[in-house]
Order: sequence, then C-alpha cells, then structure tokens
Amino acid sequence: MLELNRRLAVEFMRAHPGIAVRVAGGGTDAGVRGLVEGELELCAASRPFRSEEVAALHGRFGTLGVQLLLARDALSVFLNPANPVRALTLDELRRIFAGSVADWRELGGPSAPIIVVVRPPSSGTQQFFRDHVLQGAAFSPAARVARRSDDVARVVAEEPGAIGFGGLVFGPALTHAAIDGVVPTPASARDGSYPLARYLYFYATAPPRGATKVFTDWCVSPAGQAVVAEAGFIPLWPAPA
Repeated sequence: MLELNRRLAVEFMRAHPGIAVRVAGGGTDAGVRGLVEGELELCAASRPFRSEEVAALHGRFGTLGVQLLLARDALSVFLNPANPVRALTLDELRRIFAGSVADWRELGGPSAPIIVVVRPPSSGTQQFFRDHVLQGAAFSPAARVARRSDDVARVVAEEPGAIGFGGLVFGPALTHAAIDGVVPTPASARDGSYPLARYLYFYATAPPRGATKVFTDWCVSPAGQAVVAEAGFIPLWPAPA
C-alpha cells in the first residue's frame, strides 16, 4: 500500500495545502506497532487486525480501534509468461507454497523445479496469503523472500519456474493465474467471486477527528477513489455510468 498512500497524500495535500500528511512504509506489522505506541494517527493495513493486536490497542488506549475501508484488491498469483500453467486451485497453491509440490510437471507444466517467492513476515500481504491459502501452515523453507510486491514480480519475470503473489497492480506483463477457475479482475474482486479478494484498510485508535478525519473522508470521496483507481487498485464502488 505504500505507493497508494503516497499518491493519496500528494493529491490530498494539493487540495488541502494547510494540512501535511507524512507517509512511511515497513509493512502492516510496522504500522500496527506505530499505532499501538501512539506514534501514528493512521495505520495502513492490507489485512484485518488480529485479536492480539486489538487487545494491545485496548490495553494502551481502552478502545478496540476503528477499521476504515479504503479500497479493494485481488491478491494475484504471478507466473512467468513462459510457463504454460495458467490456472491453479487453492489446494494446489497450498501444496506449492508449503513445499509439498516441487516440480511443475506435477501440475501439468514442464519438468522444472518450482521457485517459490514470498513476502517477509512483516508484510500484511504475506500474512493474508498464509491465512487464506496455507491456513496458518508454514511456507516452504526453500522459499525466496522478496521485500516488496514489485520485487516478487521482478523475480517471477526473471525466472521461468517462479511463482509469487502480490496485488493485482503489480507485474502487468506476467500471467495472473486463475484460482479455482476465476481470473483476478476488478469485477471478480468486487463481487467476491475471486477467492483471494481483499479489502485494504486504514486503522485508527478511535474515530478520526480534525485534520485526520478530513483526510480519511477525502480518501473515500470520488476524488480519493479516483486516485485509488489511478494507482491500479479497485475503488470501493463502481464509477457512475
């Protein structure tokens, strides 16, 4: 979400020159820590907060926190275009990323080793994938770790046998695999038919007030949602006809 948040901040400050918005990265975990420690007004998150994170907020502030929807996204599975495999099931994904399937031949592809590429544990995208695909199981110990989603896409583009995951906006020249027969698109993410559709969020310790509320309200306004679309993510609602 880092690039999306930067774009939102820039366009918001152009429209509201009296308010400054500072954006920092580091993954969802870093945002959660900053929010719990009182360093941030908002935490951007690509997954829902966990129960222990909500408990930490309650212990510090006496609140359960506030979840604000920002955008939709399809967590896409990247394949190299040279790989003839175009579709996978959730069960096949689980076995690939857990390391129990190691050769593309087992999935109807060429006889070649599968190179698994994942995000670091601090990434909300990694945690979403682990929860929804691996269902809490560990990633393969042979998996390569790439810091950002665009790094995952770059490795998959360079390695014909690689597979990775990230937001739909990344890797436009890659194959974005159909999962359980559904191709990741804005329409399939919005209607929920794509099994790895997700929301992107802002979290706050309490309902935003003052300048923070002005910013969050703007982000879900037509102007803010236009920035969401321009950044390659999916607005919360379809554009008017």
